[in-house]
Amino acid sequence: MAARRALITGITGMVGSHLAEFLLERTDWDIVGMCRWRSPLDNLASIAWRINAGDRVSLLYGDLRDTMSIQNVVANAKPDYVFHLAAQSFPRTSFDAPLDTMDTNVQGTVRVLDALKQHAPKAIIHVCASSEVFGRVPREKLPIDEECTFHPASPYAISKVGTDLVGRFYAEAYGMTVMTTRMFTHTGPRRGDVFAESTFAKQIAMIEHNHIPPVVKVGNLQSLRTVADVRDAVRAYYMLVTVNPTAGAYYNIGGNHSCTVKDILDTLISFSPCKADIRVEVDPDRLRPIDADLQVPNIAKFQAHTGWKPEIPYDKTLRDLLDYWRDRVATEGDRFLTR
Repeated sequence: MAARRALITGITGMVGSHLAEFLLERTDWDIVGMCRWRSPLDNLASIAWRINAGDRVSLLYGDLRDTMSIQNVVANAKPDYVFHLAAQSFPRTSFDAPLDTMDTNVQGTVRVLDALKQHAPKAIIHVCASSEVFGRVPREKLPIDEECTFHPASPYAISKVGTDLVGRFYAEAYGMTVMTTRMFTHTGPRRGDVFAESTFAKQIAMIEHNHIPPVVKVGNLQSLRTVADVRDAVRAYYMLVTVNPTAGAYYNIGGNHSCTVKDILDTLISFSPCKADIRVEVDPDRLRPIDADLQVPNIAKFQAHTGWKPEIPYDKTLRDLLDYWRDRVATEGDRFLTR
């Protein structure tokens, strides 16, 4: 009997690369990763030897904005499981490139699901939306459950509302096993430096190596977040598609440590031997026109369905993130921009 096959769109991202490692360790599935021809492959370093040897992992080139490439990827992959993670995933960038964000995230999801409808209609499919769909939530509605009203606060968040609804539509209209998730803040090694906690860690690492002055530039520090580890997140995604997958279901998923962005910054600084010298400075360019400032999830529905719970402590997540940037700065020198 042939091994089952999983298609991971966005395999080169933080979540996609961790998911690939998880599936290689915990399953006997073959993995097909979709990436753009120009995607950096740094995050796949630990499994590069497998890709080169054709050992359970292969890459196919596709772009969410190119219908033919998506059709070709799905037709060649013929997946049993799909993790649709690829996206324009940076909320701040979406204010500068809203149309690109909409095309990539909404129409891109339609392209993926339509290709699956034609070439792999029996696949079990995870469509990754975002907690950003909830946006501006009144404090009395915390913690946020699945039925909370959408009030998106960025073009990215609007695009993820579309992604969420498209996934549920394909389940209802075409009988496909599509499930959508709204993952709240998740971080750890390989987190992109356009996200707050990762740019903090990167700047601290650069300060420690004397590449920049001892000043960490920040945006809005008052936003309330619930933090999960990316390695817990990918375990949740695996359980989503293997524990009684239910067509059309949608779940909030997140960690159990809620704090402000300032608390995250203070924790990261506390890990540094330079902590006494580090100053914090607000950079107006890092502020969004509006912000989703209360992001605390109610994950009871997903826990009841799968038994999943976060396991990796908050401090370990942030230490591992900082160590990731320390390693990169140490080996790659001062070539980084402090974005």
